[in-house]
Amino acid sequence: MSNSVSLQPIAEDVYAAPQLTPETMASAAEAGFKAVLNNRPDFEGGPEQPTSAAIEAAAQAAGLAYAYLPVQGGYQSPEEIARCAELLKTLPRPLLMFCRSGARSTKLYMQATALDE
Repeated sequence: MSNSVSLQPIAEDVYAAPQLTPETMASAAEAGFKAVLNNRPDFEGGPEQPTSAAIEAAAQAAGLAYAYLPVQGGYQSPEEIARCAELLKTLPRPLLMFCRSGARSTKLYMQATALDE
């Protein structure tokens, strides 16, 4: 991945990143990622934010699996956490999760993996 994208490891084969763009999907694939999980609602950052559909198309063109689970920054519902747990079991690894800053994806991952404990 490009040096401009800050990746935070949150597990052995799961990383969190700030907002990604369609243009970064090829770099993610080249870096060895197999899947991308988008946790940022469309247009949360305004009309200039890339849509999930645009990112998904680029991810698929780069050979990446893609999932969209938009969640709010301050609260993730039990249903959203359970859905994330399901996705974590089915998406290929290494997995790249992203939101605005990476913090929401990290929190969601921690809550989802705690369901199995």
